[in-house]
Amino acid sequence: MTSKKGDLYLIPCPLGDVPPLVVLPNSVKSSIERIDHYIVEHEKNARRFIKSIVPEKAQGSLKIQEINKFTNPEDIASMLNPCLEGFDVGVISDAGCPGIADPGAITVKFAHELDLRVIPLVGPSSLLLAMMASGFNGQNFAFNGYLPIDKSERKTEIKRLEKLSKDSGQSQLFIETPYRNNQMLQSLIENLGSQTKICVACDLTLASEYIKTATVELWKKIKVDLHKRPTLFIIHG
Repeated sequence: MTSKKGDLYLIPCPLGDVPPLVVLPNSVKSSIERIDHYIVEHEKNARRFIKSIVPEKAQGSLKIQEINKFTNPEDIASMLNPCLEGFDVGVISDAGCPGIADPGAITVKFAHELDLRVIPLVGPSSLLLAMMASGFNGQNFAFNGYLPIDKSERKTEIKRLEKLSKDSGQSQLFIETPYRNNQMLQSLIENLGSQTKICVACDLTLASEYIKTATVELWKKIKVDLHKRPTLFIIHG
């Protein structure tokens, strides 16, 4: 076994159907050209992405392991064995930056415990792009993941986040399962104060991109269909 450990590269990918090198720097391409070991969310998606970046790379040379909600946590540390053998390993999410709202985060945790060098590469993060375009407080914000599905619990959480935003000036980000996006927006309109602002950031970096910040009072007059479109919601009291 070589004494030099390999590095763990966090490799971003596009947020949707767009030519990868339109939104990704050349460092992503050069990394994929030489890395053969990968930890990914879904193998099929990762192979398609790698092929789109480096078409000439032999798919047979790729050694891919999956990490998702079905993965046994006890198996994750061993996925980094190639690093201990001197090989670089790449982590790829299904969309955006690995480790951010993504199961790849636990891989990074183990990498630090194994004293591996972790190298994040530049790429699109829907959270940061939404915050950049929202006009809200970019110095104090929080990502809350998914809100409760139960209508009563969701109402309580929406009001809690609104109060937190008003009291602290902290912008509150969250997401929803894409087929429930329209219901989420309606829940926000029904439960937030009329002057609370909502930013809807949808299909970021895509040709169909839609970003709008307005008060609840104005949102009542806006017609937009968010059904099955990746969307970030941000509220600011």
